[in-house]
Amino acid sequence: MVTKSQAQDDLLKLAETQDSARTGHTTGTFKATRLLNGHTVQTNGAGALLFLISHRFGTLNSGAYEFWGLDQATIRLGLEYGLTDQLTVGVGRSSLEKTYDGFLKYKLLQQQEAGMPITLTLFTSTAIKTLEWFEPNVEEQFKYRLTYTFQALVARKLTDRVSLQVAPTLVHRNLVPLSTDENNVYAVGAGGRFKLTKRTTFNAEYFYLLPGATADQFRNSLSLGVDIETGGHVFQLMATNSQGMIEQFFIPSNAGSWSKGDIYFGFNISRVFQLKEK
Repeated sequence: MVTKSQAQDDLLKLAETQDSARTGHTTGTFKATRLLNGHTVQTNGAGALLFLISHRFGTLNSGAYEFWGLDQATIRLGLEYGLTDQLTVGVGRSSLEKTYDGFLKYKLLQQQEAGMPITLTLFTSTAIKTLEWFEPNVEEQFKYRLTYTFQALVARKLTDRVSLQVAPTLVHRNLVPLSTDENNVYAVGAGGRFKLTKRTTFNAEYFYLLPGATADQFRNSLSLGVDIETGGHVFQLMATNSQGMIEQFFIPSNAGSWSKGDIYFGFNISRVFQLKEK
């Protein structure tokens, strides 16, 4: 039963698990549950509901007619709820290919001041493309609309200012355009944040596609941005060569090139509500 619906005054305490009372545990590795496009090790506290708005404009090289991308946009709306301090469940809907996604995120290990050197969070998601079927040579089947992602998010807060993360990733697509394309795409994400002030950080994120047919056809995702924490929200402003905001888009099918001006300006806005008293 919902006993309380209260906007929180400090999102830093809600973007991470609410276990700071546990002696010796390191908290606040990142400001939010997203680094830029990808997830961080952060999970919501028990009973915390996060509303996430993600927005990407068109490419910078689209020119004056498209107002350098501002006339074009894709958006994702998401809800993420902390079932426990370690387990978060989330759902979202992207305008790109009219895609719905759902995920589970479980914090298996948490960094400690003495002992455990890392935080480890396991992530899995399923995405469903609901765009009208445009595959004339393939009979429409529901399974062909599905894509799965599996990640191990490993992070360490090195100092109060610096945190780093790596994310070995597998994206499985039930249907690919050509027989030579890969159903299973492997990648390694890496990124981190540097705290500029108490409420702002600089973030960087990169996903490297392991050698194969997908890496030969598509580009690695590179994103740079700034987090601004206002007490009730986290605003993430960024530039990225990836239009999509979930893993099935920005990892195995990213065509954007920084050198050619395929740069998408965008933002994430996070707001957390505490629905259940601790």
